[in-house]
Amino acid sequence: MRLLLLALLPFVCGLTHAAESTPPSGPAHLVFPDETIDTWHGFKRHRFKIDGCAAWVVEPKTPRPGLPWSWCMEFPDAFTDRCAAPALLEKGFHHVHISVGNTFGSPDAVKHFNAFYEALTTRGLAKKAVLIGISRGGLYSYRFASEHPERVSVIYGDAAVCDFKSWPGGKGKGKGSTGDWSSLIKLYGFKDEAEALAYRGNPIDTLAPLAKAHVALIHVVGDADDVVPPAENTAIIETRYRALGGVVEVIHKPGIGHHPHGLDDPAPVVKFILDHTPMK
Repeated sequence: MRLLLLALLPFVCGLTHAAESTPPSGPAHLVFPDETIDTWHGFKRHRFKIDGCAAWVVEPKTPRPGLPWSWCMEFPDAFTDRCAAPALLEKGFHHVHISVGNTFGSPDAVKHFNAFYEALTTRGLAKKAVLIGISRGGLYSYRFASEHPERVSVIYGDAAVCDFKSWPGGKGKGKGSTGDWSSLIKLYGFKDEAEALAYRGNPIDTLAPLAKAHVALIHVVGDADDVVPPAENTAIIETRYRALGGVVEVIHKPGIGHHPHGLDDPAPVVKFILDHTPMK
């Protein structure tokens, strides 16, 4: 009876144990409650819910030592091949996403991110993630990283929003988005626009904890972007982060606007991520 209980224990905890079929560097077993399995860009994907949100994890064919992982915070199926995720899977990274909706990295969204992070790390993935912030995903990435810098090794921002006054606020040279601006003000709990404009928690304002934790930053920008103007977003990040002693690299695309995201060949981004991700 005692042996039977020991054998059933992993199932009671919601996990299965298959050490004999798992690579030595892999998680004990990557299984989630009520999950379904499909494929994503040719790789096995687990689909499930965490904290009431739809989420997924894609497995590499051969996990890299230390089980590093990339996390696309928003738009995981936009310009995917250009934005490094499939190339990172080929290098042995897991790749993940949780859908929190159009929430601009608001406090409630971060609560879901924290639950997702705990679910992944308790299943064996690395304690530090690579965050991919595409467009407004920059707000999600930097908010999570500034609150939990010890959980992040790299932020890859692609045409990333780094100040919501620029987008969706449209208070600079960019087009802005009136509907998104109103939604952001409500989601953040600001009493009015004036309070939103006075806010000092945008990515451009919260870089010190990241520099102290040695989080490495790489951004890709279109120099002709009139939706998320680089001068109001990435350029400020670059200047301030260098002044803090942080590692930051910016790849410019002359004459390119907000789209297409990524690079024809994302190899420079992949190399930067590999160079700044602990493999242990």
